[in-house]
Amino acid sequence: MIGRLNHVAIAVPDLAAAAALYRDTLGADVGAPQDEPEHGVTVVFITLPNTKIELLHPLGENSPIAGFLEKNPAGGIHHICYEVEDIRAARDRLLEKGARVLGSGQPKIGAHGKPVLFLHPRDFTGTLIELEQA
Repeated sequence: MIGRLNHVAIAVPDLAAAAALYRDTLGADVGAPQDEPEHGVTVVFITLPNTKIELLHPLGENSPIAGFLEKNPAGGIHHICYEVEDIRAARDRLLEKGARVLGSGQPKIGAHGKPVLFLHPRDFTGTLIELEQA
């Protein structure tokens, strides 16, 4: 059901410093910051030959990333994202298997302009999983 790894998301307390670290120290291709108000984050994508890194920073008072950074002030891996061909079919199959989909269960449009869903970390060995329709 799951396809390729789309990205690994890292919550960061200082978006500019994290982007500079990847660009200047690691020599990575770092994109421009983009606000995602529906998800409460500002993101920067780092393009690698085989996947992407998504740097996440809180946007607004109700950002889920703000809570994550309170518990992890230095930042850290927030979630991993896998591609699926049909997000609704994937959701239905996961629900049949007993997995929990976060939120309303309806896909939202993610940072790449494609439908996404998040799966409860307790169902996946403590890892928050994002599914993105390819």
